[in-house]
Amino acid sequence: MVATVLRSALLGAMILAAGPALAVINGQVSRDPDGLRASVVRIESTQGEICSGTLIGPDLVLTAAHCVMHRAGYSVVAVDRSFRQRRILAIAASMHPDFVPGTTPEDQPGIDLALIKLERPLGSDFLPLDPRSSAIATGEPVDIAGFGVVAENRRGSAGTLRSAQLVSIGSLEVANRVTMVTDRRRLAETTGSGACLGDSGGPILRGGPGGYQIVGVVSWSSGAMRQNARARTACGGFTAVTPTGEHAGWIAERSAEFARLQPGDSRIGGRGNRSDWMAKPGRR
Repeated sequence: MVATVLRSALLGAMILAAGPALAVINGQVSRDPDGLRASVVRIESTQGEICSGTLIGPDLVLTAAHCVMHRAGYSVVAVDRSFRQRRILAIAASMHPDFVPGTTPEDQPGIDLALIKLERPLGSDFLPLDPRSSAIATGEPVDIAGFGVVAENRRGSAGTLRSAQLVSIGSLEVANRVTMVTDRRRLAETTGSGACLGDSGGPILRGGPGGYQIVGVVSWSSGAMRQNARARTACGGFTAVTPTGEHAGWIAERSAEFARLQPGDSRIGGRGNRSDWMAKPGRR
């Protein structure tokens, strides 16, 4: 019901201001050594792009496909219990076979999901999450986490892990089907908590420390319905999420194939995407 009522307003907001969720607006800095830092990572490319992702295995990261669709070098930055950053080379990435590279996230007709294989496993400081979760129910409270900016005009604020509480308002079909989440109090009428630049690929979670479940991956965001016409933003309104439970089969299948992949292998194999890539041996 909520999703039906907000549908036309949401589409209007998307047209006015929407874009990839390239930090969490109005989020809290994550400072718990046993909290989200153990599972959420930052993804950086040699082209200067930043995304977020989630560990689903010691050397596997789940993220958005549009975060890794370019032919570039990629690395993953994880934060250990002492909040020191560890950088690990990404040796391969596989996008969902339905994903169409070169399409903006809000116009993406396929599935905006990808897996990244790391050069080596992360240690016992880190906690992979299980993506085989049940669907996100309308009205369900969830958390968002990411390493992005706190506002579009504050690019220097990226790189710090932040989280915020949101609520699901149901599914939306534009080019593909996504789940929409938004600030629990403002319901995107005015700017509130949500994804922004750097949060693409980051997790939508249920549960709490020690019991987090990943239920979705951030794909794109839009600004609130009521904005200053002179300072429109694509952040702090609606956040579009790819539900992971609906694609658990592909994630499990690709994870198993990646488990057999070793540095120096020439191909990934299995059911991937024509834009899947592997790092050249020796590249750093």
